[in-house]
Amino acid sequence: MKKTTIFWHRRDLRTDDNHGLYEALKNEGSVLPIFIFDTEILDELEDKKDARIEFIHEHLKEIKTFYQKHNSSLLVLHGKPKDVFKKLTEDYDIKSVYTNRDYEPYAQKRDREIYDLLKEKDIEFKGYKDHVVLEKGEVLKDDGDPYVVFTPYSRKWREKFNLDELPNYKIDDLTPNLFTTDSFEMPSLEDLGFEKTDVDFPEIDLSKSTLENYAEDRDIPAVKGTSRLSVHLRFGTISIREAIRRSIKKSDTFVTELIWREFYQMIIYHFPKSATSSFKSKYDKIEWRNNEKEFEAWCEGKTGYPIVDAGMRQLNETGYMHNRVRMIVASFLTKHLLIDWRWGEAYFAQKLLDYELASNVGGWQWASGSGCDAAPYFRIFNPYTQTKKFDPQRKYINKWVPEVDSEDYPEPIVDHKEGRERALATYKSALS
Repeated sequence: MKKTTIFWHRRDLRTDDNHGLYEALKNEGSVLPIFIFDTEILDELEDKKDARIEFIHEHLKEIKTFYQKHNSSLLVLHGKPKDVFKKLTEDYDIKSVYTNRDYEPYAQKRDREIYDLLKEKDIEFKGYKDHVVLEKGEVLKDDGDPYVVFTPYSRKWREKFNLDELPNYKIDDLTPNLFTTDSFEMPSLEDLGFEKTDVDFPEIDLSKSTLENYAEDRDIPAVKGTSRLSVHLRFGTISIREAIRRSIKKSDTFVTELIWREFYQMIIYHFPKSATSSFKSKYDKIEWRNNEKEFEAWCEGKTGYPIVDAGMRQLNETGYMHNRVRMIVASFLTKHLLIDWRWGEAYFAQKLLDYELASNVGGWQWASGSGCDAAPYFRIFNPYTQTKKFDPQRKYINKWVPEVDSEDYPEPIVDHKEGRERALATYKSALS
């Protein structure tokens, strides 16, 4: 049996500028690319018309086409990763497994299990930095501790970053016959237990005009002022290095947002408990009201607050919500309604095309005040003021809440002043 090297695609659904793939081809021969539809994750998805699975499936087709041009293929598997690798070690004489690192708690646990399994069989398991520009121990305080406040983290990140040293892992420079010559059929969406959707996946917009106007336009939900890059970074259909290269000289504000993403990735890595518990533990003492009817109204976009309802309806219909509005709806749920941030985080996890645990948890804890570098608890967004500032002509609201000025639109679920005062009293009581 011929020695085989496996490259395991995960959050890197591309062949261009893929660090782990480059290293596998550079150092090994007979490289077999694989992807695993992880049933530990898929079985938790209640909606079998989950657009994210379709998004992954479509990009896997593109990757497979690339490999076919190199007289190879992509082996797409379905199951628990540990079981899949047990079977692979039986079917192939595996020399080593290459992949790109993932920093989330589940991924860390999964990779440890795979590492232990492969080690027993004397197979190397090699991980590479690809999902971020600077990782783990690269941006630390002088005493070696991780940063828990964004501004000094960002400052250190910028000190460490050097555009001229940013690598580009182009596999076109490598000999194309380094792949295996196997051929595989790819399972259909239906084979995986899912169905096609009618969701329009966003195209990346890193145009000169979008980037140059980004600082001014990014907070206006009625205009297309953002890059729509998030889903592509989430699944790695573009590399973070390419995003940086294309934006760094055009929009410093945009680059700052990319640094926020890396900050949250490192927080979830260094403090994995923050995925389910408040980073500031005293915030877990808050007595949430957790009214299920009010939560349902929030989910459906029927709170009587137009900007909140517009955001929730946009999310439900498209799988996307403008970032400014994400902050508004999160503040409203955790402050005005006093509903646990974890309820909102879980709902976003179901609905967002670009759902990424680290950024989502970070954003929700920021809004609720419980995060590592959060807004103070007494900062409570006023939905009416936010509307005047960011949707003054109500173009965004009118698009998503057409009945806003009619008798069909509900009265506010809570009075703003009363909700604010109740939140302040509840938070103060818990934190005193």
